[in-house]
Amino acid sequence: MKAFFVFLVALSTASCQSKEKSLTVEKNEEHKIMSEQNGLEVATLAGGCFWCTEALFLELKGVKKVVSGYTGGKTKNPTYEEVCSGYTGHAEAIEITFDPNEISYEDILEVFFATHDPTTLNRQGADVGTQYRSEVFYHGDAQKKAAENFIQLLNDQNIFGKKVVTKLSEATVFYPAEDYHQNYYNRNKNQGYCMAVISPKLDKLRKNYKSKLKE
Repeated sequence: MKAFFVFLVALSTASCQSKEKSLTVEKNEEHKIMSEQNGLEVATLAGGCFWCTEALFLELKGVKKVVSGYTGGKTKNPTYEEVCSGYTGHAEAIEITFDPNEISYEDILEVFFATHDPTTLNRQGADVGTQYRSEVFYHGDAQKKAAENFIQLLNDQNIFGKKVVTKLSEATVFYPAEDYHQNYYNRNKNQGYCMAVISPKLDKLRKNYKSKLKE
């Protein structure tokens, strides 16, 4: 947890068709089933613009795959434009496939809470709307309990100086985002948002979490 607290001080919280997508969702579900059979686990997190969160978690040791997408809403097969409207109820989120023998779910939660502001309701910096909310979509009772305990710890120790407003919800259908959103930072490092927002976050992650990074 020491790196977590150090990281909080330095962290800048500056912000971020139907048939085809149905097939993508089916493939994603198949991938999750295969991952579970191979001893891997899945974590689903929403913490603002998924370009940021995806880039950060791709760096972590034990993370095998990160998919950007939409979850927690009511519209089937939503598009990016629909989610950005705020009317679908979805959050921009990432689905992380990880090896629990290399990185624990608690470690993932630590990095998650250290790399976004969980005290701002429906907002991350300049990104405003329910689609940018802070939310943990848990897979099973163990993840739910771990997230509850972590949030309780943050509040009890008043780490942020304000109450954590991160929601906890059971994971439901996850819709992978359009292809151009996947691995966005690594394919668009010179884009303005990437240089101004994501690169500084990555620099701080690499400085404060060296032991958790891929070689």
